[in-house]
Amino acid sequence: MTKGTSTIEVQGRQLSVSSLDKVLYPADGFTKGQLIDYYVRVAPVLLPHLRGRPLTMKRYPNGVEGMFFYEKNCPTHRPDWVQTAPIWSEGNNRWMDYCLVQDVATLVWTANLADIELHTSLSLAKDISRPTMMVFDLDPGAPATIVQCCQVAMWLKDFFDALELATFPKTSGSKGLQLYVPLNTKVTYGETKPFAHELARKLEREHPQQVVSDMKKSLRKNKVFVDWSQNDQHKTTICVYSLRAKEHPTVSTPVTWEEVAGCLKKKDPELLVFAADQALKRVEKFGDLFAPVIKLKQKLPKLSAINSGLQPETVHSRKRTVA
Repeated sequence: MTKGTSTIEVQGRQLSVSSLDKVLYPADGFTKGQLIDYYVRVAPVLLPHLRGRPLTMKRYPNGVEGMFFYEKNCPTHRPDWVQTAPIWSEGNNRWMDYCLVQDVATLVWTANLADIELHTSLSLAKDISRPTMMVFDLDPGAPATIVQCCQVAMWLKDFFDALELATFPKTSGSKGLQLYVPLNTKVTYGETKPFAHELARKLEREHPQQVVSDMKKSLRKNKVFVDWSQNDQHKTTICVYSLRAKEHPTVSTPVTWEEVAGCLKKKDPELLVFAADQALKRVEKFGDLFAPVIKLKQKLPKLSAINSGLQPETVHSRKRTVA
């Protein structure tokens, strides 16, 4: 195994990388060099979703079978060109300097630190109290799989379709599916979190055998937990196109609603599992399916719209424009 350090140039930046032959995914022989290569190749579609957002790194210095740790404070040994954002931490009662991944060089730098997973805020650092999106993390409790998540996602889609709001699904890269509702308008977590929670409760009332909105793991057996709690200023969500630290180098991948429906119809969870090479081929074919999440402006409906019967005349706040 090569343990040496070499210097490379990335978009005019000098950068030291090390141990490129180190295996991070033993089942596939996937190395740190391949990790860096993936992030460089996916950067054109990944970077727009990272820029301006505080990054929490999840580092695996000895690979996915070894110990890992989260790192919120950007390391002090960072190059001087790595940008940071000061964010107040109530839990730590101090300011934290989060890394901002603004360019390919910074992305390579984080990958060289074995930051396999990229966890981002739903807010931009410049206005951390305002989410730019609302998210529903659909987590299947065994023996349920992503197939059952697809059914719940379709119910959520139907709900938002009735409100004339666009929604965008992606795999978690692990077991589940995630649904994003772009907002990009003036809204607070004090509005999105209760809305997501009440909608999760509504689904649980309507489909008690398939859905649970309570976080207790004991209640999740063969059900889909609709995790509404991600809509919080102090939480992060796996970024689209991020690798996951699972047995294989799977990716949190945007999918089409046709693919979600197809997985549900065929009841085949493998239809929505994408490794790094597959994710890159999809980008070549589809471009960035998640691009609208960044710019699409949609106004969050009033909380009362959840149990209004979804009659069009009851929805007073509809807005869908591209910035």
